Amino acid sequence: MRTHNILIVGANRGLGEALALQYKHEGKNVYATARHTAPLATHGIHWIPNIDITRENAGRLIAMQYDSESIDLLIICAGYFAKEKLDDLDYDRQVTMYKTTAIGPTFLIQHLINHNLLKKDSRVVLVGGESGSIALRHKVEGGGNYGGHGSKAALNMVGKLLSIDLEKKGIAVAVVHTGYLRKQNKDGFFESGGPDAVKPDEAAHHLRDWISTFDMSKTGQFWSVRGAAGIRSAEHVLGQKHEEDLSAPMQLPW
Repeated sequence: MRTHNILIVGANRGLGEALALQYKHEGKNVYATARHTAPLATHGIHWIPNIDITRENAGRLIAMQYDSESIDLLIICAGYFAKEKLDDLDYDRQVTMYKTTAIGPTFLIQHLINHNLLKKDSRVVLVGGESGSIALRHKVEGGGNYGGHGSKAALNMVGKLLSIDLEKKGIAVAVVHTGYLRKQNKDGFFESGGPDAVKPDEAAHHLRDWISTFDMSKTGQFWSVRGAAGIRSAEHVLGQKHEEDLSAPMQLPW
């Protein structure tokens, strides 16, 4: 599979930053977007600043600054999540979640196709989450977080539809769950997170391993690159969770 030119959208921190650094270490030609200014330490990465995926023109702005012939691998991992309860909903935050997670990526991909940057044998990875799986929702987790779950479910639909439209162009599209990440505080230390939460560099390692197997045979699918790790409902919905499955890639139900 051709994987020389890589574009990572949402790479100024967290998973996106870890992916950019790891792929660059592999010798790949890495382009990475930042919502505001590019980091001072570029590490040889081609930074494209001032890209806000919630804006309709994000894809066009990327195309104007992308100076390779094609994007072999596009990874969109920009995200926004705000906690909610039924008695404490926030309309504006929900709109931002949907724009960031599902609406923005659709327009971005459309523009990159129109500029002939995504073409035959390109691959698109949409970083979503198991929280968007309707099948995995279970009372063991409870309700709430309507915008977070709903926007991830919308991304699943977007990914499936894109895979159908782009298959005839020879472009593979998949949605992935990387597991839950430990958050980094303002002092640079990582919070402990949940029992199966990992640092972004570990999640990036698992995602890169899975991407190395990703081709047209997996287009239109939804995968957890770390298996059932961190999916509280997995045992209740999918059956007995075996220890050896926790670090293995596992296809998830929509």
